[in-house]
Amino acid sequence: MEQSRAAHGYPALFVLSFLAPTLIPLGSEWLLVVMVLKRHDPIATVTVATAGNYLGVCTTWLVGIYGGPWLIRRVLRIDATAAARAQRIYEQYGTWSLLFSWLPVVGDPLCLVGGILGAGFGRFSLLVCTGKLARYAAVAWLTFEGAQFMRQ
Repeated sequence: MEQSRAAHGYPALFVLSFLAPTLIPLGSEWLLVVMVLKRHDPIATVTVATAGNYLGVCTTWLVGIYGGPWLIRRVLRIDATAAARAQRIYEQYGTWSLLFSWLPVVGDPLCLVGGILGAGFGRFSLLVCTGKLARYAAVAWLTFEGAQFMRQ
């Protein structure tokens, strides 16, 4: 029975983590907490959640890369001068903001902006994956420690 739950838990966690950084307002942390409390392997759980969420933000980054010009002109209505200025500022300081992609509400739009302003995929991946891994590891650790404390 436990193997069956684990078999469904990991794919569900992956899908939920993948969809969470899109425009669909979902959170994946709750399922990670449930899985840790039900004694699924915490390393596997964090790995699956991080991989799903990372691939989800890569999709958001790609939307920014390929849909950026349209988004800038049609949706955001930013002129060429302001866009060039934003590009220069982002290249100088902004890519480090991707470390904050783990934050709720602002994190996923940061990834979209990274795509729109052409953040390199290698740096994007390193910074975003670091932030996502740190968030899921912290949630899993706090859940595990909290459960241990409550059992005492």
